[in-house]
Amino acid sequence: MRGVLRVCRSPRGKLLLNLAVGVLAIGISILAARHFAGVGWPFAGADVRLVAAAGFLFLLAYAFKAYGWHRLFAPHERPRPLTLAASCGAASVTGAALPGRFDDVVRIAVVRRATGGRAGVAPVCLSLFMLGLVDTAALMPLASTAAATADTSGAVRAGMGIVAFAGFGAAVVIAVLPRLVASGRLIRFRIARWLGDRSVNPRDAWQAWVLVLASWLTRVFGLFLLLHAAGFSLSLPLAMLFLCAAAASGALPIAPAGAATQVGAGAAILIATGVGTGEAVAFAVGAQALVILAGAAVLLFAGLWHGGRRLTAARVSS
Repeated sequence: MRGVLRVCRSPRGKLLLNLAVGVLAIGISILAARHFAGVGWPFAGADVRLVAAAGFLFLLAYAFKAYGWHRLFAPHERPRPLTLAASCGAASVTGAALPGRFDDVVRIAVVRRATGGRAGVAPVCLSLFMLGLVDTAALMPLASTAAATADTSGAVRAGMGIVAFAGFGAAVVIAVLPRLVASGRLIRFRIARWLGDRSVNPRDAWQAWVLVLASWLTRVFGLFLLLHAAGFSLSLPLAMLFLCAAAASGALPIAPAGAATQVGAGAAILIATGVGTGEAVAFAVGAQALVILAGAAVLLFAGLWHGGRRLTAARVSS
């Protein structure tokens, strides 16, 4: 493992790694283009203005998520929000082909690359763990609202109840973890002291929860517009059900592919509410593709921004 890391850190290793990521991204784009060329774009006959508005909301959701994640780092270790947004966009793009939970590896790699290695692996992993808890806690009001208001079966309501209960448990862990780490029995251990220096205080945790909730709500309204654009009845609870199902499936430790699992979960929810199988799958695929395109746009913008800054700095120094 040390040999592999040493090779990856060398100039030739970095070049090969960048080329591999580029080839993977191009391959995914080609496969997606071939797929949609064969079956057609799911929103081909939809209102273009509504689809564009939904895409903009998905872009905005990345920004809210990045600022929420930013609050989960220690103040002296926080990367730029644009770097975190780019890592989320890269994870979304590669999630179309990589197995579930590999998106966290992509996030870590992008943050490390964008910060020049200044962001340690351990702090980034800790922030991702906390982000997972905050994500789950932020889904609690959405899942409980969808379970109470959606016109669906008891099994779907029970599933939303499980998501809401998991969110409540995550909120409890977020509230208890700093006190547990600072307890007298654990503070004598080195890892407890390290966690204590990087534990999220209640104010930052609350701000992160609000920002992540805003990200989920923005996604919900984007899905609401997409449902209307695709000809479905206007139903905000249905958009919440779709989002909660896709987000909950993304938390699975092992899955064939992150995006494919979320598409399957979203389509299953639509089918359970009475939507035809073909329409449900087409909408789920189109919605996930739009999310991936938004992530690719964020990644491209971040790359151009960082490249422009480096070029400006090189001109000034010369």
